[in-house]
Amino acid sequence: MSTFHDASPDDLAAVEELLGRPLAGRCAVVVRRDDGRPVVIENEPHLRDGTPMPTLYWLVDTDLRDAVSRLEGGGGVHRFEQLVDAQHLARTHDEYAQRRAEAVVRADLVAATGGVGGTRVGVKCLHAHLANFLVGADDPVGALVAQSIEVPNVIRQGVRD
Repeated sequence: MSTFHDASPDDLAAVEELLGRPLAGRCAVVVRRDDGRPVVIENEPHLRDGTPMPTLYWLVDTDLRDAVSRLEGGGGVHRFEQLVDAQHLARTHDEYAQRRAEAVVRADLVAATGGVGGTRVGVKCLHAHLANFLVGADDPVGALVAQSIEVPNVIRQGVRD
């Protein structure tokens, strides 16, 4: 029995417009701006064709994506990785992997591995860490990213515990 909540047709259209392309898998909007626009989606851990999807939480808000891309372009991945406690970061990756495993609908397929955005160790993608932080996870990298950019008031909904 699947407990995955699909995006409404309106949400799906809004997300695909934000991304500029159709999605290859199922998703649900789990964080929104105050005005209802999608900020973060939760991806089903497999694409429609069965390919594992390591990124459970995906930042889709264009303003935030652009701001985080500027941080990454300025060496933010390395800088933030050096600022956080390695054990705290490892716990963050483990908790993310556990949440993704709990969201799996198709247990007969090969599962994604790694933590935040598929990373096993360290930091790969500030976008994924910010998305993880915005859903309420204890993500030290995501917290630093949020402190470094202007994050609008957001509303969490339907986030798995």
